[in-house]
Amino acid sequence: MIEKETLRKKIDAAFAFAGEQLRCLVETCPDYFPMYTTGGKWKHTGEAWTNWCEGFLGGQLWILYERTGGEWFHDRAEHYSRLIEHRKTDRNVHDLGFLFWSTWKRWYDLTGDAAANRVVIEAGQTLALRFQEKGQYLRSFVADESLFIDIMMNVGIIFYAAQQTDDDNLWRIATRHCLTTRRYLVRGDGSTAHEGIFDAATGEFLRQSTHQGWRGDSSWARGLAWALYGFGTAYRFTGDPRFLRTAEICALYYIENTPAHGVPPNDWTEPDPKLPYESSAAAIAASGLFNLARLTGAPAQAWLYRDYALQIVDTLTGPEFLANETPGWEGILKHGMYHQKKGLGVDESVMWGDYFFLEALSKAVKHV
Repeated sequence: MIEKETLRKKIDAAFAFAGEQLRCLVETCPDYFPMYTTGGKWKHTGEAWTNWCEGFLGGQLWILYERTGGEWFHDRAEHYSRLIEHRKTDRNVHDLGFLFWSTWKRWYDLTGDAAANRVVIEAGQTLALRFQEKGQYLRSFVADESLFIDIMMNVGIIFYAAQQTDDDNLWRIATRHCLTTRRYLVRGDGSTAHEGIFDAATGEFLRQSTHQGWRGDSSWARGLAWALYGFGTAYRFTGDPRFLRTAEICALYYIENTPAHGVPPNDWTEPDPKLPYESSAAAIAASGLFNLARLTGAPAQAWLYRDYALQIVDTLTGPEFLANETPGWEGILKHGMYHQKKGLGVDESVMWGDYFFLEALSKAVKHV
């Protein structure tokens, strides 16, 4: 049983530590967007695989501004958001939700600035241009025939743009993408595939695949966390019960297959994984579970999701994962994983892990 007063103190300490780490990063390396650490130090060179993380620094600064009201955090959050504004027309990535929901959408929500809202809308309109009519999905950055589970975390920005502009075609695109992902990437037991491969000429689904999991038919933990969170977001916009059911079966798979502390390995189905933890998947799942606790109509399920999310937060705010007792570590949350197969950010801090950790903390404080 989690002792709420103790957890509240741990959350306060984690927020204070995050503020220190971010202030050091911004002042030491101005205008730099890190992705992952190497040996606990933010890596400034080397392979990135794709260009998707630039919103998470500004997003963390907005979260800390919301918590503290500190003008320094506001000014830096606005500055780092403006540095990526040009990406609102970027047609090379499927990650515009990651970039703009964490930054410009938070900016708009906190200030009501209509100009910030217009940036979010334009980013959503740009992302919708990736839609493949024959397969009914938003293509990944890899190729026309590729659908990633990650895109479920980005499709919300298209729903939002549709809602704000009363654009039925945007709504159709976002809805069809979710239905295609649900059909081909979410399995009956609630596990998920990382990637679906289609025949680009006909739209026929060919097979499941992966870039970051153990193999094509396995269950990559961060991908499932994206699905858990993303289908919940789709339900929040649409009220379509199919999306809520999908989010909930993913949540149950996560809970049933993860150790009691709440942190999964990189892939649940990999035999004897060398590393036991993927903390960024846990942070994403915790934040998504807090969302599901509000969305579900079943009180028992709401309790389950909230209690399990608090367990994850309790674990991640301990010294095994929070880097506040690790001298010289530059990130916030240890034991994250970017791309195990490529050897990028393995057992390190990763920028999205830090971001979703702070997001989960900001939700947890309402329950302790």
